[in-house]
Amino acid sequence: MKITYLLTVMLCSVFSLSTVAQDFGLVADDAELHLVSDQFTFTEGPAVNRKGDVFFTDQPNNKIWKYSKKGKLSVYMEEAGRSNGLFFDAKGNLLACADGDNELWRIDKKKRAEVLTKNWDNKRLNGPNDLWVDTKGGIYYSDPFYKRPYWTHTEIEQESRRVFYRNPEGQIKIVEDEFKQPNGLIGNTESNKLYLTDIGNKQTYVYDMQPDGSLGNKTLFCEQGSDGMTIDELGNIYLTGKGVNVFNPKGELIQHIDIPENWTANITFGGKDRKTLFITASKSVYTLQMNVKGGR
Repeated sequence: MKITYLLTVMLCSVFSLSTVAQDFGLVADDAELHLVSDQFTFTEGPAVNRKGDVFFTDQPNNKIWKYSKKGKLSVYMEEAGRSNGLFFDAKGNLLACADGDNELWRIDKKKRAEVLTKNWDNKRLNGPNDLWVDTKGGIYYSDPFYKRPYWTHTEIEQESRRVFYRNPEGQIKIVEDEFKQPNGLIGNTESNKLYLTDIGNKQTYVYDMQPDGSLGNKTLFCEQGSDGMTIDELGNIYLTGKGVNVFNPKGELIQHIDIPENWTANITFGGKDRKTLFITASKSVYTLQMNVKGGR
């Protein structure tokens, strides 16, 4: 997930879906990109609960928002730890990359935050950025370094910018430490694959997830980095940046969706039937009706 929110909105307000997107039939017939709101400073980290409600962050303003499956927008949590990436666990807790103090949080249904981790090798984390939870309850999370104006520290303490795995018992290990700048990630529980992006090198990789949470068989998926990402029921991977690019499971670009902002940060599927694509893009959030459901 991205990084800096000091972006200048430079694109025009006229937009459309690409012809390629319509040809592949992923987008619902006659669907139009819908602007939910543009009242934010920089939106990030959309996560969907079991009901289909989507939660996302406005990181500069330190808030988590909720967009209900009925289309109602409301503030869910103030003083949200400058959260970036979000994800729900199987118990309905909201996990958050709270990089206000470089921590990983678990927020229960009463909005009580518990710090799950804040360091590695007795050194402050760089700033957890994005995360995904496997079927066992283990958490994969990226830890790049994007210097924030609200930090009191200015220098990186870790030796590398890594991806970690926290198992259900709370034990943590490094699963990737060769990236220039790790960022978005998503898993496919059906194929047991994990997708990680090195946005610093403009590449995305796919791995086999091992029973202990480690990763094997590292393979280049595509020559594109991404801020955030999601997956649909067909196994297509949605990468963000300049709009949304969709790649099939073979790593082939099959469609592009234009977004009228200069940066598209993150994406997920929401709604009661999980067929609403929810997109966080700079100061705005958008929805788009799809023919496919979100994957898991």
